[in-house]
Amino acid sequence: MDMTNRQRRDAGMAYISDDTIFEEQLVCRKILQKLNFMDRSDFAGIKETLKELFGKSEDAFVNPPFYCDYGKHIEVGKNFFANYNCTLLDVAKIKIGDNCQMAPNVAIYTAGHPIHPVSRNSAYEYGREVTVGDNVWFGGNTVVCPGVHIGDNVVIGAGSVVTRDIPDWCIAAGNPCRVIRKITEKDRRKLFRDEEIDGEAWQDILERMEF
Repeated sequence: MDMTNRQRRDAGMAYISDDTIFEEQLVCRKILQKLNFMDRSDFAGIKETLKELFGKSEDAFVNPPFYCDYGKHIEVGKNFFANYNCTLLDVAKIKIGDNCQMAPNVAIYTAGHPIHPVSRNSAYEYGREVTVGDNVWFGGNTVVCPGVHIGDNVVIGAGSVVTRDIPDWCIAAGNPCRVIRKITEKDRRKLFRDEEIDGEAWQDILERMEF
């Protein structure tokens, strides 16, 4: 074979997780071991460990436990937050924009396997990149499948299974996940369903945020 399995993986081709692949994963697992068993109140320590895991981060924070395969294939923007028990299988790149939030048990999968059992049992697998825009909020127990691209300013409803691309400025939900409606100016002061943000909090928002 002219290409190594690592090269094949990074090129999006069929590859086998051989010893060189496992060596990369061992580095990640040691960092995850530290992250997932450290003092949960050590916020500064968690942030520093995330920088070690992702290579860089700007105010990224996760509530452990958190799981991934490599860490270095995950690129997060400013103010990334993942709540408890999130899993990012980063065989291929996972690119996440600024101000993105994940509720508990969110999973992003880039890894896949052949459909036919003969091909699948050969140990070959593949990865497909997932991209997420800015200002995206994932509801709890959302699953994002390989190759999906999610736009800016999107809300994904809890329990969704995202199998196809989601455009900018929309609420999407379901299994399979589908666009429910666009997010508009009428949503600016919404809190929960038709309930509005109270006057005191809204005034604070106006003073602190740019509209």
